[in-house]
Amino acid sequence: MANPIEPTNGAARNGKQSAFRPAPDQQPEEEYGKAYDIRLIRRLWRFLVPYKRLFFSALLLLPLLQVCGLAQPYLMKIAIDRYMAGGDLRGLLGIAALLMVAVLGEAVSGYAHYYLTMLVAQRSLADMRVAIFAHVQKLPMSYFDRNPVGRLVTRMTSDVDVLQEMFAAGAMTVLSDFVMLVWIVAIMLYINVTLALVSLALIPPMFFAINFFRHKARRTYRLIRERIARINGYLGEAISGMAVIQLFTREEKSYREFDELNAAHRDANQLSNVYEAALYSMVEAAGSVSLALLLWYGGGEALAGAIGIGTIVAFKEYINRFFVPLRDFSQKYTVMQSAMSSAERIFQLLDTPIAIDNPPKPIVPKPFTGEVRFENVWFSYKPDTPVLKGVSFTVQPGERVAIVGATGSGKTTTIKLLSRFYDIQGGSIKVSGVDVRDWDLSALRRHIGVVLQDVFLFSGDVRTNLTLGESGVSDECIAEAVRCANVERVLSRHSDGLGAHVRERGSNFSTGQRQLLSLARVLVFQPEILVLDEATSSVATETELLIQDALEKVMEGRTCLVIAHRLSTIRNADRIIVFHHGEIREMGTHAELMQKQGIYYKLYQLQYATDEAPKPVDDDTAAKL
Repeated sequence: MANPIEPTNGAARNGKQSAFRPAPDQQPEEEYGKAYDIRLIRRLWRFLVPYKRLFFSALLLLPLLQVCGLAQPYLMKIAIDRYMAGGDLRGLLGIAALLMVAVLGEAVSGYAHYYLTMLVAQRSLADMRVAIFAHVQKLPMSYFDRNPVGRLVTRMTSDVDVLQEMFAAGAMTVLSDFVMLVWIVAIMLYINVTLALVSLALIPPMFFAINFFRHKARRTYRLIRERIARINGYLGEAISGMAVIQLFTREEKSYREFDELNAAHRDANQLSNVYEAALYSMVEAAGSVSLALLLWYGGGEALAGAIGIGTIVAFKEYINRFFVPLRDFSQKYTVMQSAMSSAERIFQLLDTPIAIDNPPKPIVPKPFTGEVRFENVWFSYKPDTPVLKGVSFTVQPGERVAIVGATGSGKTTTIKLLSRFYDIQGGSIKVSGVDVRDWDLSALRRHIGVVLQDVFLFSGDVRTNLTLGESGVSDECIAEAVRCANVERVLSRHSDGLGAHVRERGSNFSTGQRQLLSLARVLVFQPEILVLDEATSSVATETELLIQDALEKVMEGRTCLVIAHRLSTIRNADRIIVFHHGEIREMGTHAELMQKQGIYYKLYQLQYATDEAPKPVDDDTAAKL
């Protein structure tokens, strides 16, 4: 069964439903379930594998970095207790030289480690973005029907950026930080067991507290990512539909909805800040208390002559170095958990099954005949609500067939199924004698040219929109497509010709101009089957005549399916198929159907027989036919 199509958040916001609530078929992101860090890190590792040499080189620098850092307090102890106390200037100079080497070694190895780590991060995360985008391109249309664009953009931008922050914060070195803590404890025990135990007395209860805050904080990080995704989804929809918002004076309501989303995100961040502040202040307090214990017990021992001043200095440095990773841990843990929440969402998207893909042994029939055959096709977007009910018809090669009917009768669904944007639940659709489910998907869609009612143009220039970046298209092919589609008149208004700038969604071109460019784009790729969905809707009469003239040139010699509410666009079709509530009710030429005086005749009378602009027929009107 195909996935059901439900309204997106924008549709759900009508009536009582708030934009803050996800649509019924959208699973709230915070309910993805408990994350297993090891499992997620294992999956992240797959993107690091191509750069594992750089990654392991960065890891190998960590022992050098730690040795240089841990040696410094011990060298200071020797310098004070042995050489300064004994007045040995030569030995003091030697220790000072070693200390300088340790400081420089720490600085150089730290720089190299950070550089290599970020180099691996940038390259691997760039690969991840490409992998996400490649996967998204293969998802079925039903997925985009159910998921806002803003949420998908968040996956490829904000969520991946959080993973980059994880590398920048050094969160991948948590294990090495733990090793360094163990070494610090070992060195302190080696120098003086009693002083070490007194100085680190607060460490066990502190680790229990850290574990408590870890569980509490995890939920807030996941909630933050979920709510920023909702904000992005709402913004993407609201900005795209700003003209509608302003036309219907909906600014105040939209403001309130966005304010609700923003407040929810703010509250989640504030809760996260509470846990972060508690964790950080706890570590700071523990560090201060440990130093106080050192001064209390160690100072007494030093006054009694049991230990040297150098030992106290070394212990102070080791305690400071011990609590540096713990202080950083609060930040690293914040980033790490936020990254794990983002990784959950990224992999949840990557795990979305590609419901419509090539079969194990795809077929590309040769020669291609251009025949289209629907055999007892059943299809529904929602379970138990069929849109097409046993539809059967055949379009012979080179034949022009028009499909008409009331709004919602299943016309546009038919062409979506032909291009296999959705899979049917019953029957078969054959192109050139082969079921579309057995075709090589890319080859099938290359053979079918579709001109939609809502033409989408990409930012760039006219040439790029006609060729869609296909480098093998010749200038002669483009020129012929421009001539046949009557695009020359459009380009004549732009001094740059094919290099004319196209703004986002083609907003600097009229609806009719976009339709002509869409026709030219189809001609560039020379498909054998042409599908026109409302190709002359919502355009001025003069532009409609241009489009009609271009259509005649484009349809010549091709198998054509013309889907329209405006019956003026299909009077000259070889056959007309009349859809009604997902079924074929009539079939014949224009003259035959007019003589029959059935549904087509009444549609014609309602839409075309007057001098007024044709209007779509809704289901209520169609029910009276």
